[in-house]
Amino acid sequence: MNKDEFQGGARYVGGKVEKDVGDTVNSRDWQVDGVVDQVAGGAQNLYGRAKSAIEDAVDGAPELADKIGSEAREAGDRAADAARRAASTAQASAKDAPVLWALGAAAIGYGLAWLVHGNRD
Repeated sequence: MNKDEFQGGARYVGGKVEKDVGDTVNSRDWQVDGVVDQVAGGAQNLYGRAKSAIEDAVDGAPELADKIGSEAREAGDRAADAARRAASTAQASAKDAPVLWALGAAAIGYGLAWLVHGNRD
């Protein structure tokens, strides 16, 4: 808890008491002053809480950056491994079935030649 949180909370409570006293003695000035202190104290307390949250985030930023960096490196390593495995599998399948690849290429070539030069009466 920082100074603004403490002072804002104290001012809010003081304003609440001041408003209640103004309600009791039927004093419009005390009521208004109490509400003003409540609003100002709440705003100061909220400012202090935001300031604390930002300080905590700044203090924790290096550890968070290190964690994100290591996780990104691990994800990159996993992706590279998966790509290597896929490439080796594709290479192995191409080496294992050259006749099938040749037949497929021939069929595609024949089909293209028929489309371009075929006699389609």
